Amino acid sequence: MNIKEYQNRIFANELTSGWIAGRAPMRIFLSLILLCLFHPGGANAAPRTVRLLTVGNSFADNALTYLPQIVEAAGQKLIVARANLGGCSLERHWRHVAAHEADSASKEGSPYSKGKNSLAQLLAKEKWDFITIQQVSIKSHDLSSYYPYVRDLHRYIKERAPDAKIMAHQIWAYHTISKELGVEVVPSGDAMFLADSDSKWGYRPDTSFNFETAKPPALLRQSHSLHTGWSWRKEKDGTSKLRMDGHHASKAGKYLLGCVWFEVFYGTSAVENTFVPEGLDSKYAKFLRLTAHQAVAGLKADK
Repeated sequence: MNIKEYQNRIFANELTSGWIAGRAPMRIFLSLILLCLFHPGGANAAPRTVRLLTVGNSFADNALTYLPQIVEAAGQKLIVARANLGGCSLERHWRHVAAHEADSASKEGSPYSKGKNSLAQLLAKEKWDFITIQQVSIKSHDLSSYYPYVRDLHRYIKERAPDAKIMAHQIWAYHTISKELGVEVVPSGDAMFLADSDSKWGYRPDTSFNFETAKPPALLRQSHSLHTGWSWRKEKDGTSKLRMDGHHASKAGKYLLGCVWFEVFYGTSAVENTFVPEGLDSKYAKFLRLTAHQAVAGLKADK
């Protein structure tokens, strides 16, 4: 199955929309070679403190969910701050920056940390090692939606944090963006694609579930889904209805993303990391760690 077929399947099932990387699996061979070469001993690496600022939305929050525990299990340290707003586009992030620059006392210019900080304040808070930027998922496939905001944000961040390494949190179109801006990619989308398309561990729809007759709390099988998926939700009239969340990551998806981010920011393999979220099967967790490693190795092979 190629990437186009995969994208079509995702749209058809309303699952995993927003995480596709736009990269074909032909890179898997090189990834496996690098898998053998890339040092797997994460826990034995010299302790290091990474200072990370994310400028994004709930997708960045998903990736950060288990990152602190993964970092701790590896004997490393993490300082993180979030300029994340749910459903926030690059355009909106830039609008907040522009409002702050026009009037530093405006509420519009300080939406982060529950209305306590502007992006300028967060940029000045630490000497950041890494700063991630991203587009909102529903616009991330549309390259035109990035401009001119991604250039403006990149310039603004670079001026105020010149020593930080700016990275594109990959959703769809980030390879084009990263080449233009000269920034590296955090291969979240590649990892999600690799895991979801795996012949053994990938998600398979439950075709036996009858949506017409289903009543709460009955749910379809969603084993190995990397996304929140189907759940029963209370409506305003008091009834419960099955609703789909095909954008946000599930526990497994958050763990996979955390492992990807750990490898990228620490330069150390997550394969032997001992942290596993409660309730996540240990064998599946190992597969996710290997997949994260493969995605990062594949990105290195492209350089």
